[in-house]
Amino acid sequence: MNIDPVAFSLGPITVRWYGLLIASAMLIAAVGGCKIMGRAGIDEDDFLTIFMVTIVAAIAGARAYYVIFDWPYYAQHPGEILATWHGGLAVHGGLIAGVIAIYWGCRHYHISFWQFADIMAPFMILGQAIGRWGNFFNQEAYGYEVDPSQVPWAMWIDGAYRHPTFLYESCWDLLVFFALLWLARQAFMRRGEIGLSYLMLYSVGRVVIEGFRTDSLMLGPLRAAQVMSLLLFTGAMLVLIYRRKTGKAEMRPKIAGKQRLG
Repeated sequence: MNIDPVAFSLGPITVRWYGLLIASAMLIAAVGGCKIMGRAGIDEDDFLTIFMVTIVAAIAGARAYYVIFDWPYYAQHPGEILATWHGGLAVHGGLIAGVIAIYWGCRHYHISFWQFADIMAPFMILGQAIGRWGNFFNQEAYGYEVDPSQVPWAMWIDGAYRHPTFLYESCWDLLVFFALLWLARQAFMRRGEIGLSYLMLYSVGRVVIEGFRTDSLMLGPLRAAQVMSLLLFTGAMLVLIYRRKTGKAEMRPKIAGKQRLG
């Protein structure tokens, strides 16, 4: 499948689908998050400041993570280190840097980190579902070769029919998005547990889907994304259990409107 990674050009400016989709995901998160933060009593200007800092930190972290785990290549091609438009943003690197930025931003503005995480979690996974299609246009993040008669949804990529793992993850992320919306309406969920559920549910899908990929970043003989996903799942579950057992998982405040996030 011959896909043009360039969406359009305006004179010397070239806009790629990869960047356009990521920007669209950010815009959706900003608008949706701002609306719900306002209903939750969180100052919208404070939210937008934290959001913008988090975006910068997440992109930097996602790129740094990718470059570090593929350092032999980038050591030979240093001019490519900052070329994010060619792809190469690792979700886990973005998550780690983004969570750190949100934590410090919430501390600075005296906002509940757990409430902030609950509100943003559905938008984060929706953004990932949209952003994965950037991999489609860049023809990356695909799976191993398959027989199309056995896997009729296989796509012709890089000279062969392959598992469209970017599509698998996009579909999984959408399912997680709707699952988080459902959980957000349940009375048994405590503050912080939407955000923790996001980490656990995303990690489950990533562990499975990563096994189909041919371009995984490696941690010795192991796939880095699978190792990180297992660590995130275990860590999020332990935190959830700890907060419940110690009574630190407060009831979530009610928010005006139909959605009960935060």
